[in-house]
Amino acid sequence: MLLASTAGGAALAAPAPPPAAAHGGAAARPTGPGTGLGIRIVDAPVARRKDPRALTGVVDHLNPGTTIKRRVEVANTTSRRMHVSLYPAAADIRDRSFVFAPERTPNDLTTWTTVEPGEMDLAPGRKRTAWFTIAVPRDAWRGERYGVIWAETAAAPDKVHYVGLISRVGIRVYLDIGPGGEPPSDMRIEKVTPERDSEGRPRLLAQVRNTGGRALDLSGQLSLSDGPGGLRAGPYAATLGVDLKPGEAGPVTVVMDRRLPNGPWKADLVLQSGLVKRTVSATIMFPDSGLGHPVVLSGIRDLLLPSALSALTLAVAACAFLLFRRRRRESGPDRPKGSYA
Repeated sequence: MLLASTAGGAALAAPAPPPAAAHGGAAARPTGPGTGLGIRIVDAPVARRKDPRALTGVVDHLNPGTTIKRRVEVANTTSRRMHVSLYPAAADIRDRSFVFAPERTPNDLTTWTTVEPGEMDLAPGRKRTAWFTIAVPRDAWRGERYGVIWAETAAAPDKVHYVGLISRVGIRVYLDIGPGGEPPSDMRIEKVTPERDSEGRPRLLAQVRNTGGRALDLSGQLSLSDGPGGLRAGPYAATLGVDLKPGEAGPVTVVMDRRLPNGPWKADLVLQSGLVKRTVSATIMFPDSGLGHPVVLSGIRDLLLPSALSALTLAVAACAFLLFRRRRRESGPDRPKGSYA
């Protein structure tokens, strides 16, 4: 099982797949702090300091011929000494998940990437800094690449443990290449469908489409209100680990307590990837079992804020007033012939 970066930027130690693995595994999300081998990114571009994704991974747009250099911090939180290997490896987005390639599988992004030092010894409870450099060639083709900066350690078999263990932790890399500015990131929540699963738990499935030019790493939450007897429930966290390439669509799932009444409920769903946030509201009714009735969403609530509506109203009113004055001046009884407004 592989673990990706936590919200705080440090990844937890986890066993790597066996050498005979035929394909990479989808990223699993740690549910709490742990001890072992950790890695976190130290540097983030000034322009992305407010982007939560840039604080836990590399989310960049580079022109061909550009080179970047960033620091990472590697930590040993165990009571034993560690020998750590640092290297880049390939990744991809498949079936709406960020998928790690096995071992040191390369792609074109990894051929542009170097990590220094490539090896380090860490005493118990110590941290060290390493650098990774990405040098994009001038003839690199336009598009987004994916990879991971890995830190790996191995525990040899001993009298207690008869099987050796290889653990690695990593930082995701989403790198877009192309001349000019960065493609915009955007998404659209197309519909929501209430259901109850085989265990009787209510779930809400939100169909999301990536309408931008960068991959999305989705998170979010659901709040319920105006339920039977005025009940409120939530917020409930959306299932993590949903990644969408540009143009792709897929479901984001929110699972709730099985004791939740069927409704009706007013559902407020917030989904986010980095700085892109979309909020939708809908009235839903959970079925007794299986799929309920999908609610198709025609718009996104936060695309036009009340302040924007007010400004638009004032602009329309001003245009109407100016047009009225002009027509009155043109048709006035004292206006000389042959004159123009």
